[in-house]
Amino acid sequence: MTDLTTGPVGGHLRRQAAAFSLGLVAIFSFEAVDLYFISRLGDAPLAAVAFTFPVIWLVYGIGIGFEAGTASVVSRAIGRKDGGRARRLTTDSTVLATAVLGIIGLVGLGTIDPVFRLLGATDDLMLIIRDYMGVWYWLAPMDACLWTCLASLRARGRADVEARIITTTAILNLILDPIFIFGLFGFPQLEVMGAALATLVSTATMLGVSMWILAARMQVFANPFVPLAQMIESWRHMLTIGLPAVLTNTIIPFSSAIVVSMIAAYGVDAVAGFGVAARIEPFALLVFYSLSAVASPFFGQNFSADQHGRLFEARRLITGFCLGYGLLLAIVMALLARPITGLFSDSETIRQVAVHYIWLVAWGYGAHGLVMSVNAAFNGTGRPLPGVVISVSRVIVLFLPLAFLGRWLIGLEGIFAATTICNVLLAVLGWHWLGRHIASHAHYPQAEATASPPAGGDRQAPP
Repeated sequence: MTDLTTGPVGGHLRRQAAAFSLGLVAIFSFEAVDLYFISRLGDAPLAAVAFTFPVIWLVYGIGIGFEAGTASVVSRAIGRKDGGRARRLTTDSTVLATAVLGIIGLVGLGTIDPVFRLLGATDDLMLIIRDYMGVWYWLAPMDACLWTCLASLRARGRADVEARIITTTAILNLILDPIFIFGLFGFPQLEVMGAALATLVSTATMLGVSMWILAARMQVFANPFVPLAQMIESWRHMLTIGLPAVLTNTIIPFSSAIVVSMIAAYGVDAVAGFGVAARIEPFALLVFYSLSAVASPFFGQNFSADQHGRLFEARRLITGFCLGYGLLLAIVMALLARPITGLFSDSETIRQVAVHYIWLVAWGYGAHGLVMSVNAAFNGTGRPLPGVVISVSRVIVLFLPLAFLGRWLIGLEGIFAATTICNVLLAVLGWHWLGRHIASHAHYPQAEATASPPAGGDRQAPP
């Protein structure tokens, strides 16, 4: 375990984010590799997989909500030096996340046709979508279990272990992808289904290995066989953050689904071009994802330890980095948009849509990164409501009206421009709100828990 309440603020954020970035590089790499191999199958498979993005992001958003809740409550328990409570919360949160995503996966299997027809998928694409999602939905509970466990490691300041587990998973997926997709070494050629199967097998394998490492070597789990009332108590504390975080992370996929439907009016190639850009974008945002992921445990540990000066310093460092790096990133992405998109499609129409998306949206990446870190910081301090308000405002109040207006005024590019405008406005709002939140607790600090547990046992104090 790493104590984030002492030592240089910038050093902690830099080391934790750098370690987590390595894992995300691996994850996003195998997603890009998936898309590259799928693009070799033709434009129709590429478009079909693009239609799955909003649904996949929705399911991932729910899992990320549980992950955020776990990271928040565990980090605050660690900040109070309560290891027993941290283990209890880790165990119970993992059980709940796995069960909920398992149910969602089963529901998803039974609703593939109506959901994707609602998004605008054509009959020929539905055949490919069924193959892909019929396998992918089985991945949901395993992915939730793995990432909830990893969130508890991040809360303990062990992003380095998390990165190694993620990287190994990605490497295994990279090896299996061409084997399953193209039928190498005597395996059947499964095409798009093979991409989903490669992810499923690699995740299942590393989940088994990870559970052994976390349970036997790192001992982050408590006894899972406890009275239901005790487990529900843990769920209640985790869901105080988890449910708002689920709402925050599922609003964006809903808006993405609407965007896909709007783009579908411009043809299948337009959807495929958006899909290419959507798979490239996570690489551009990778550092911001990493920074927000480590911001939550940093703010959680220091907030519980009443280290408000360190919170202000972290806010200042995060803001400066996001804006400076974001500007540099926008310039680089604008210059490299054409050659990068050319790796995924030879179609000029598809490439043109992807390039225009990057040219317009990249200028808001720094603001987007700041919004992500601000939301994570609020979750870490145990106050999820601002993140919900910011996310709801982004979609309902700002993005959708601007997207419809932009489409009416300038067409497809107007939808993309709306994204940048929203990110900039919400970054300003979030930055000011977080500063006021820290200042209010610096003037009127509130102790979270004072009760002591029985010696040698898990206690039931609020997380």
